[in-house]
Amino acid sequence: MTKAKYAQIVLGLPVDRAFTYSIPERFKNAVRVGQRVEVPFGRREKIGYLVGFHRTSSIKKIKPIKKIIDLNPLLDRQMLRLTRKVADYYCTSWGEVIEAAHPANVRNRKRPIVLEPDSVTSCAGEPIPAQGQKRLLLSPAQERALSLISKSINSKGQRVFLLHGITASGKTEVYLRAIACLLKQGKSSIILVPEISLTPQTVERFRSRFGRDVALMHSRLSSGQRVRYWQLIKEGRARIVIGARSAVFAPVKNLGLLVVDEEHETTYKQQDTSPRYHAREVAILRAKLAGATVILGSATPSLESFYDAKRGKIKLLTLPERVTKRDLPEVAIIDMRQEIFTRKRRVNVLSRLLELKLGEVLRKGQQAILFLNRRGFSTFISCAKCGYVAKCKRCNVSLTYHYNTKLLVCHYCNWSTPCPEICPECNSAYLRYSGLGTEKVESELHRLFPEARIARMDTDVTRHKDAHARILGDFKKGKTDILIGTQMVAKGLDFPRVSLVGVISADTALNLPDFRSGERTFNLLTQVGGRSGRGEAEGKVIIQTYVPEHYAIIASTRHDYRQFYRREIKSRKALNLPPFAHLLTLTLRGKNQKKVQDRACDLSARLKKAALRKDIQVLGPAPAAVSRIRGNFRWNILLKGQTVPLLVGVLKKVVKDFERYKGIRLSVDADPL
Repeated sequence: MTKAKYAQIVLGLPVDRAFTYSIPERFKNAVRVGQRVEVPFGRREKIGYLVGFHRTSSIKKIKPIKKIIDLNPLLDRQMLRLTRKVADYYCTSWGEVIEAAHPANVRNRKRPIVLEPDSVTSCAGEPIPAQGQKRLLLSPAQERALSLISKSINSKGQRVFLLHGITASGKTEVYLRAIACLLKQGKSSIILVPEISLTPQTVERFRSRFGRDVALMHSRLSSGQRVRYWQLIKEGRARIVIGARSAVFAPVKNLGLLVVDEEHETTYKQQDTSPRYHAREVAILRAKLAGATVILGSATPSLESFYDAKRGKIKLLTLPERVTKRDLPEVAIIDMRQEIFTRKRRVNVLSRLLELKLGEVLRKGQQAILFLNRRGFSTFISCAKCGYVAKCKRCNVSLTYHYNTKLLVCHYCNWSTPCPEICPECNSAYLRYSGLGTEKVESELHRLFPEARIARMDTDVTRHKDAHARILGDFKKGKTDILIGTQMVAKGLDFPRVSLVGVISADTALNLPDFRSGERTFNLLTQVGGRSGRGEAEGKVIIQTYVPEHYAIIASTRHDYRQFYRREIKSRKALNLPPFAHLLTLTLRGKNQKKVQDRACDLSARLKKAALRKDIQVLGPAPAAVSRIRGNFRWNILLKGQTVPLLVGVLKKVVKDFERYKGIRLSVDADPL
């Protein structure tokens, strides 16, 4: 029974403060920190989270708690500490982080969450494969890596390892062996993957080794599946969790290991809504609180992680060769400028060499993957007579043409409109379809190879439940000859019959206004190239580009991460960019363009004044790269300094009275990507 009269409740609102509510006498024996409660808030009732108690309060009119939802706390002390630290670092509210840590149908239930008996034996009716997968012999490099990881696990000391292994070097087998060691100690593990498309293949490998101990957490599960898996994890019935970004908050018992596979991937960063956390950094923070080990795995580590490893902040482990002893695939660069000249075509989807090699693959009964990180048929349509370009009415971007639906679609707000037959501006019939997307590549392949079985994998065709598993399952069974896709086919997939990988355009990421464009290009090219030559057939990679001399492209053809790192880290240091500094992006948005601009200028001036003698740079304001989205004009201010807490501290001194800017919303992104 608590002697406190008042409870501190946080809500899932963009307000970083706890609200005080009185504790009715009937709840005195039931209230506990970490429970969900129902409280009056304004004219409505909301679900909140009890984070503390007070015996006294200076507030005169205090409303009582209406209802205690959970008999047992939803959050334990460790999870409360973790979510509080995440809120502080990413400059967001505690309640928003708590809500991000739980599936919507768990946090929004107004009744206690109790483990359902049938979910113990089978989760969502899924078959659980029998254990007994053939154990592979480890290479000497794998043995060394596993030995150091096992020592960390056995010592129960928190340590972070960067497992830098080339593609097909056996990183997953190291994860599996480390997890087996933990299971003997009664400990749990969380394995993060960057794409939902990787989940089916990852789950298959882990379930064949560990059976029903494996649970899933990702957005493509049904609401019933999410609740049942969450229940199994919470009750300690599933000790291995595989999932995307939000699985870093899984309520596991006795956490011993966190694996962040493909740790360099940008999908680990929540970018669209608050809290804008990075799962890799949250994993390291959670491991520190739990005394657990972290493995960051990648063939192309982020510059930040490799820089930390070079400084000795984290331990570097290397897997320098493929476990099959096979060579890395041969890589050819095709200069598409020469293709235009020799073939006398304005646009070539496939180069002569790629077309020839695809024909060879089909004749030999092998498989190929084609990569293009743009969906749709044409990236924009324009009028050759008056220069009109079809743009979104709500966003300052061109519309993408989708052939299957005959619609022009905005990839920012999803607004769509039928494609015009004549120019809306001058009524001419000179409309041109420009740019390449995955639909156009698919169409060209059907024209060139009508007998081939072709599948496409992008967000347009994977919206439905189980679409990822179905497409990849057909490819694995040999029902598909050529798989075309965006970045979801570029990493982590292991198909032995793939002997050819073609990169349709290596330049899409290079043309972005982003200091990380070279890093992203190198990562994607190296990762997608690593899908080739994993089986008996020798691998071949063909990269099509208009800038074959770019250092990121050259380094990727040699599979030489260290060459790329040496070149890239010099420019980052010269410009004082991450990992040598931290960034904080402030975005102001509103319907009135002048008002947004004026407020951005005012805020920037106040920040510059507050940043004096703090060794902080305040850059901007300037219009965002996409200056209008969903009818809101957007302006950015960038803060640069040595640590995020230093930047946040200056921001909080200035922004406390930002509420006076009526009609303007401010969002904060720490360590933006």
